[in-house]
Amino acid sequence: MNSNFNLSKDKKDYMISAIKEFFLKEREEEIGDLAALIILDFFTEKLAKEFYNQGVSNSYQFMYEKIEDLLGIQK
Repeated sequence: MNSNFNLSKDKKDYMISAIKEFFLKEREEEIGDLAALIILDFFTEKLAKEFYNQGVSNSYQFMYEKIEDLLGIQK
């Protein structure tokens, strides 16, 4: 797994379980722990940075708007 995203064992186990549940519910396909782990690794290595960067951008925009509000109360 990508070293930039250190997941606890509990979180990793939860995510593997969620992936397996998704495949069963949406595709009516049972996959094992290994297949779910491979999918998790793919998302972590190839896609997670995009979600992370979007979160950083959203946080920046939120904080920028709050700072503008704060400056608006100056007399």
